[in-house]
Amino acid sequence: MVHIFRKGWIGLFLFLVYTASAQVYNPLSWKFSQKQISDSEYAITLHVDIQKGWHTYAQHSDSNGPIPMAFTYTTAPDYTVEGKTMDVDTCITKYDSTFKLVVKYFFNQADFTQKIVAHNLKGFTLKGNVYCQVCNESMCLPPKAFDFVITIPPAVPMSKSSGSGYLLIFILGFLGGLTALLTPCVFPMIPLTVSFFTKRTIPQNKRKSAGPYIYALCIILIYVLLGGLITALAGPSGLYVIASNGWVNLIFFIVFVIFGFSFLGAFEITLPSSWVNKTDTASEKGGLLGIFFMALTLCIVSFSCTGPILGSLLAGVSQSGGYWSLIVGMFGFSTAMALPFALFAAVPHLLSKMPKSGGWLNSVKVVLGLLEITFSLKFLSNADLVGLHIKWLHFHINGPMGILRREIFVAIWIVMFAITGLYLIGKLRFSHDSEIKHLSVFRLILAVFAFSFSLYLMPGLFGAPLKLLSGFPPPASYSEGWTIASSGAIESDKTDNSKASTKTASVHGCPPHINCLHNYDEAVAVAKQMKKPIMIDFTGNTCVNCRKMEENVWSDPSVYNIIDNDYVLVSLYVDDQNELPADKQSVSKFDGSKIETDGDRWTDMETNLYKSNTQPLYVLVDTSGNTLIPQRGYTPDIVEYKQFLVDGLNAFKVKNASSSSAQKSVFSSNPPIKIN
Repeated sequence: MVHIFRKGWIGLFLFLVYTASAQVYNPLSWKFSQKQISDSEYAITLHVDIQKGWHTYAQHSDSNGPIPMAFTYTTAPDYTVEGKTMDVDTCITKYDSTFKLVVKYFFNQADFTQKIVAHNLKGFTLKGNVYCQVCNESMCLPPKAFDFVITIPPAVPMSKSSGSGYLLIFILGFLGGLTALLTPCVFPMIPLTVSFFTKRTIPQNKRKSAGPYIYALCIILIYVLLGGLITALAGPSGLYVIASNGWVNLIFFIVFVIFGFSFLGAFEITLPSSWVNKTDTASEKGGLLGIFFMALTLCIVSFSCTGPILGSLLAGVSQSGGYWSLIVGMFGFSTAMALPFALFAAVPHLLSKMPKSGGWLNSVKVVLGLLEITFSLKFLSNADLVGLHIKWLHFHINGPMGILRREIFVAIWIVMFAITGLYLIGKLRFSHDSEIKHLSVFRLILAVFAFSFSLYLMPGLFGAPLKLLSGFPPPASYSEGWTIASSGAIESDKTDNSKASTKTASVHGCPPHINCLHNYDEAVAVAKQMKKPIMIDFTGNTCVNCRKMEENVWSDPSVYNIIDNDYVLVSLYVDDQNELPADKQSVSKFDGSKIETDGDRWTDMETNLYKSNTQPLYVLVDTSGNTLIPQRGYTPDIVEYKQFLVDGLNAFKVKNASSSSAQKSVFSSNPPIKIN
């Protein structure tokens, strides 16, 4: 044991007093804690309080100097220590005359962090110790190891992209609000409203009226309250239920087609005039209440232009099923709508630089109408894939119904974008359009984009993946057979026929060239027979991110080979409306809901066992249903997703390491896979 004495006999005297004391003196007080930072990762915090006058040395000290701090973690199959323990606080660097070199140390307190990757979702204990030396100006105590045990609770599924997801929804809502500003219903209201408030400025004091700012805040408040009301009525998962219901999707399709034709000038959609009259009358009362009703009047009057955009926002966020998604989207939309009123009130001279109302506003409306009709096909596609069901009438049309296969969808989009391009260059005109004498640069740019996108879509008729639209058209497996990737479990050159023969047919089909099942019990039987782990894919017919994963990530050769060769893939559709036999119907132990369809069954399995109700969700389990590594959601990064699959294979190998050598393993005797 190393003892360091300073200042001669004084240090020796103090040390003898210390060793003779019945009470062991310890200037360090350690605290250990943990925080989950992702589905499978924890940040371990190691905090030390140092008594006044004492200090301890940093990890990276010179070997010829004092003993550096060192962290040791007990190895266990439940977790992996990733990287090194990092200093949170900056250490002090100072020349030490005793050691005759520069040393690094901490005074008062210090924090350290360590990243842990969990392999056991049910919780575990992390054990280890900190070995360090503590000194003061007179003496150094013997180095000591401080043992610690940290209890890691069961992992809670976390959305990796929740923050970024909400940001994206806000941005899309904001862009929708900017688009609404350019419609004939809203744009002319900006100078009129701002001028109204500006004229009410008190001339004696030359003060600017606060009315426009309050007006802008009221617009935001109205739309956010509307989003909150819809969310409250629908419930936390209600928006997802909306997105996955065949009838609701069919209604969305019809509504957006009607909105689209109204934008083209076929007719005009307005809310009842009595609503407008009542709110307009209330706005004349003055004060804050009057300003609020003025904002409400704008929202009602502009509904014929903002309604389709808000409907698109509602339909878009319903795909995510997030509780706050619609509120965030409405906040983004209303912020963009309110921005000009506050901006022009702050800088009134900008009003003179605004473009005048004219035929260009109608052109904006027509282009929006064409896009509304084009994008409405997504909802018809959802209804086609899910099917139509009315339980109380025992009316069931199980999807896919074969109405809108991938080629037909792409063909209509090609035509619609070509029509949009022709309209932009003035070759097509509608009833309210004025003649285009000169083509502006902006219209030309938009026309080039429309024609280019139409040409980009054409290879999609013959099997091109169309990655820019991943998840939006019907899946590649749902085609008329023109594509290389036809529906069902396709036998590629590498497909094991014995494996393919164990697969069962399903109306859902499988991603191109990947064998799959759609029943968990059958997957377990196949996995036991083939001695392979199971990859559970919780998915849905209307899940956009699921299709993105299949078309952009699973299609990568390195990922595809692992899924198809090393796993038994079972895709469980949570919106499958196939009715279960009466003897298999039950009540969920999780929330008491009725389990009457296959979709109900897989939804209950996902929420009850894996505490998640979003798709996609990927769970890697062994043949007994035990989770191998923490589950994973939408992961567009190919390398990261591949590592997830590889970690599952390695965990499966570890669990089966003690099995009989006579039983052939899918891993043979290869070492754990590593990705460089």
